[in-house]
Amino acid sequence: MQVQKSFVNDNSKGILYLVPTPIGNLEDMTYRAVRILKEAHIIAAEDTRNTKKLCNYFDIQTPITSYHEHNKEISAKNLISKLLLGEKVALVSDAGMPSISDPGYELVVQVLEENITVVPLPGANAALTALIASGINPQPFYFYGFLSRNKKERRAELENLNNKTETFILYEAPHRLKETLKAMSEVLGNRNIVLCRELTKKFEEFLRGTIDEIIKWFEANEVRGEFCIVVEGNHESMENEQETWWTDISVIDHINHYMDQKKLTSKEAIKQVAKERNLPKREVYQTFHQE
Repeated sequence: MQVQKSFVNDNSKGILYLVPTPIGNLEDMTYRAVRILKEAHIIAAEDTRNTKKLCNYFDIQTPITSYHEHNKEISAKNLISKLLLGEKVALVSDAGMPSISDPGYELVVQVLEENITVVPLPGANAALTALIASGINPQPFYFYGFLSRNKKERRAELENLNNKTETFILYEAPHRLKETLKAMSEVLGNRNIVLCRELTKKFEEFLRGTIDEIIKWFEANEVRGEFCIVVEGNHESMENEQETWWTDISVIDHINHYMDQKKLTSKEAIKQVAKERNLPKREVYQTFHQE
């Protein structure tokens, strides 16, 4: 077990800060994020060119080093050595939260293994930004991220997601979007979805409708920008679960549940149980009162 008190540090080791960056609009950078980037000894960035632009805009002079998918093993060793010397490292991705469909998770695990403090900052995130404006029930929700590029694997992923009753969120690149939507239509059916593009930017756009309506829209319009897709849960699965939750309990326990939890009278509970189990009301009545 490990207990971390983020703001109590003995200074013998450094701190790894996870710093969100704007997903499009630079005004979404927080005061705290700017301060941490200025105070850090080094910034670990997914793409140093993008991060340099951000630093120039906010007059951040901190040195920047590369940390991305292809150099994460070597880069992590260098960053951990700095942390062990007491330095502060700020990890950023190109946009949004580090570790969310971006590099960062492995570094966090390695840093925690060294018992080094990891401090997350709140900030911009495409998935939550899209979710709250989608008009689809925001909770519970399930974040999945990018589907596989492999056709067979993508279909298997969608078949697994098809069983979920909660709203789920995907990311997709523009050049794969039409193919993904077609696969979604085949596996998920024609359910409601919302496509969000250019979030927080000048050309921010929300496309709300059924999967088939969205596919038809794209036949006449050009696909541009990274997309966040919000998909409503499988209501049929939800209804089936609600209808059969009582399968493993007795008729009497079923009646008692409605009397205790729903505050129904015995007469009302018997009627409800008879309806759900498709049994004669008299039979349910006799079973209950025989006890």
